[in-house]
Amino acid sequence: MKPLIAVVDYEMGNLHSVAKALECAGARVQVTSSPRAMRKADGIVLPGVGAFGEAVKRLRAQKLVAPILEALGKGTPFLGICLGLQLLFERSEESAGVRGLGVFAGDVERFPRGALKVPHMGWNIIERGPAGRTEILKGVSANSYFYFVHSYYPAPEDRGIIATRTDYGRAFCSSIAQGRVYASQFHPEKSGAAGQRLLRNFVQEVSAC
Repeated sequence: MKPLIAVVDYEMGNLHSVAKALECAGARVQVTSSPRAMRKADGIVLPGVGAFGEAVKRLRAQKLVAPILEALGKGTPFLGICLGLQLLFERSEESAGVRGLGVFAGDVERFPRGALKVPHMGWNIIERGPAGRTEILKGVSANSYFYFVHSYYPAPEDRGIIATRTDYGRAFCSSIAQGRVYASQFHPEKSGAAGQRLLRNFVQEVSAC
């Protein structure tokens, strides 16, 4: 049977494209804002587009923080996408005074104003970091291109969790991996064959659990 993956709906994400891409990768998908449904799923995907502070507010208002943290705590395979990566950290320069989920130590920083256009938008190369041997990147060739749309990026205190880096005026963390947690600043659902391979790997990881 295909694994059931819950895509968290807190009204801040391109949920349809994420769901369709996961279905194409071999999963059954439930787009949901129900904590109960999330607890019953085999895997969790937290997408997101928008402001850090508003996202935290909505997650808390819909009582979605607890099931996310519970899933992470018990080793449920988890994929964060774009804002879904940033929310795993403690703070963001975008929303002063707002606490993130605090799963990983570190801040979310803004690209400096200068010669390069912000937001960083379009295709860019990923290069492997210390955690780059994660199964989620298996079969994704070195220097693959992925699609980005963002003005902020995470700066983990533990550099060992960095799965990929990308250069945009400076090298920044473009994805992290630790255990069964993987999260990317880029959008795999918009990244062609490389992104679909990553999603297939995630679905296979969910199936294996």
